[in-house]
Amino acid sequence: MHYPAPWTDIGGHEMLPRAMHDEVARFNSIAHLNLFLAQRVVPKVRTAYERRAKVSYRLRHGKDPGDRREVDEAIRRDPAYRAWSALRRNAMEMRQQAGRSLVLRQARELRDRASALNVGSPRLRLDAGLDIPAYVGAVDAHLMPGGYTAELAPDDVAAAANYDAGMFATVGGSAGPWNDAAGRALVAWLQHQHPQFKPRRIVDLGCGVGHNTLPLRRAFPDAEVIGIDVAAPMLRYGHARARALGVEDVCFWQEDATCTSLPDASCDLVYTTMVLHETSHSALPRLFREAQRLLRPGGLTLHLEQPPYRGLEPFEQFLRDWDGRYNTEPFWSALNETALPALLERAGFEPRAVFESSCEPPARAAAAATKQEDFGRAPRWYAVGAWQQGLEHGQSNP
Repeated sequence: MHYPAPWTDIGGHEMLPRAMHDEVARFNSIAHLNLFLAQRVVPKVRTAYERRAKVSYRLRHGKDPGDRREVDEAIRRDPAYRAWSALRRNAMEMRQQAGRSLVLRQARELRDRASALNVGSPRLRLDAGLDIPAYVGAVDAHLMPGGYTAELAPDDVAAAANYDAGMFATVGGSAGPWNDAAGRALVAWLQHQHPQFKPRRIVDLGCGVGHNTLPLRRAFPDAEVIGIDVAAPMLRYGHARARALGVEDVCFWQEDATCTSLPDASCDLVYTTMVLHETSHSALPRLFREAQRLLRPGGLTLHLEQPPYRGLEPFEQFLRDWDGRYNTEPFWSALNETALPALLERAGFEPRAVFESSCEPPARAAAAATKQEDFGRAPRWYAVGAWQQGLEHGQSNP
C-alpha cells in the first residue's frame, strides 16, 4: 500500500487557508481513509461480489450481471458493499466538514486578503446579474453545502478556499502540490502530439479557482489566457491566488461557458478539465457549440474527463458510478452514456477532425525538474477533442 502525501506538502501561497495542527491531522486522516478504502476495502467488495452476489444473481436470473445496473441489483444489499459505500460517503462528509471548519474560522481574513490582491485589476470581471445555471447553482457539488456559488457574505471566497485546501486531501496529493495535474497533462499532450501548436488566445471553460488554468500560462507565456466560470467566489479566489503566485496577466471572467462574450473565431485553444460531468443534458451540446463558434481555423478544443465506462467490465462500471448516485454528481452517469465524439460532430466539427485520446502529467523525473512534482499516482485522463476546419491541424492564423 502506498501512502498519500501529507497535507503540509500542498503548494503554499498567500490565499491558502492557514491550518493548525489538528486541522492538518484531520485532512491527513481523511486522505489515508480514502486510500484505505480504495486499496484495501474495494478488493473485499469485489470478492463479495464474485463469491456471493454474482452467484445469487445467477441463481435468480440464469445469467451473470451484464451491466452496472444489474451489478447494483446483485450487490446493493451485500454487507461488504454497504460498509464500503457508507464509509466512502462518510469520508466525503468529513472532508467537507474539515474544509468548512478550516475556512469559516478565517473567512473574513481570507476575504480581505483576496480583496487586497484583486483591487483595481481589470482582469477580474464579475457579473452580479448573471443567471446561474441550475446545474451549478442548485447543486451541492461533492457534498459541499451551497456548491461552488455559495456566498455567505459580500465578496466571499470561503467555498473556493475550501475547495483549494480540501482537494489535496481528497486525492491524497496525486494532483501535485498545486492541484494542477490535469492542466499539466494537457500541456504535456500538446507538447508531445503537436509541438508546433502555438495558441495566441486560450480559454479555460469552467476554470474554477484556476488550478488547471495556470499551467497553460506557463506553457504559452505569449498567449492571452482567459478563465471563465459562473461562480464568483471561485473567480475572486482564483484571481487572487494567481496574483499570489506571481501570475498577473490571466483573466478571470464571470460568464456562462455555453454563451460567452468572446467574438466568433477569436480563440486558438478552448478546453475544459473535469467540467463536462458537472453540466447537463442541455448544457453539454451548447458548450460544444460555443467552443466551435469561438475557434479560429486551425484551432483546437480539448476536454479532459474520467475515462468513460465504455470497455470496462460491469463491476468496475458499477464502482465508478458511485459518484453519480451518492456524491451529488447528477450528470456523472449520463455523461458516461453520451457519445462525446458524435456530440462534437453535431456541434459543427468535421467528423475527420474529431478524435479521442488520453492525457497524463509528465513523468516524475520531468515534473521534478520543473518543481512540479507528482505525489502518489497521478491519474490519466480521457480526452475528446476536435480541430477547427480551415488550416492543417495545429496551425493557427498568422
